[in-house]
Amino acid sequence: MEKKGVFTKILAIAGTVLVWFPILAPILLSLVGIIRQRMLHFDYLMPAELFPFALAGGVLLLWATLRARVRRSLIGWAFGCAIGLLIGSQGFAIATGMASSKIQPAGWMIAIALGAIVAYAFALVVTGVGGILLLRDLFKPAQ
Repeated sequence: MEKKGVFTKILAIAGTVLVWFPILAPILLSLVGIIRQRMLHFDYLMPAELFPFALAGGVLLLWATLRARVRRSLIGWAFGCAIGLLIGSQGFAIATGMASSKIQPAGWMIAIALGAIVAYAFALVVTGVGGILLLRDLFKPAQ
């Protein structure tokens, strides 16, 4: 039985906002930097640093999708990939010694680590889009 009540809608709204926060925060802070200092400062690692927000939002979205029984596969797979890519990039950096500065991050190793961070951010965007689609489904008038 589908549960599209107020509680499910609150879960979906909060989850969507929390998932989008790590993606939008560096963009908004960069815009502020451009306006104030006339210089571009973009922290491309901020989505990974703000992972606790994404984790909380993803859990709320998963809970909402399980209650509503819609968009489960999109949000579940995208969020699972985001977690896996972030853990994989961090594990790779630790295993190669880049995280502890035993070796200089350069060449193919940094490309793999940063590529996984970019893929993580993309998976987070897909999760956020899934959250928006879930909200659209939840707020659609009953027929």
